[in-house]
Amino acid sequence: MKKTFLLAPLALLVAAATRPDAAPDIPADIKPLLEKHNCVACHAMDKKLVGPSWMEISTKKYSKKRIIELVKKPEPANWPGYAPMAAQPNIPKADLDKMAGWLAGLK
Repeated sequence: MKKTFLLAPLALLVAAATRPDAAPDIPADIKPLLEKHNCVACHAMDKKLVGPSWMEISTKKYSKKRIIELVKKPEPANWPGYAPMAAQPNIPKADLDKMAGWLAGLK
């Protein structure tokens, strides 16, 4: 009986971690860039903050090139109901390229 009580919480954790609808983790090489450029102040992986979540953005199927364009010059009409994003023209090209590539490939 004691084994059942000990294993039940573990089984629930494993089931929750392997749910097909669980949001993916932000890769270790991307997370520091999102933090460095303050993207995480307005965006989270799977919940709305000031801006849409990364998962919601991914549903738009933007190309990497289009994401880069929209970071440098946002188009608020693309996201009605959200505060307009401030343009981010000063993010280094290498950082923006890496972040946009990740976001464009997010499913």
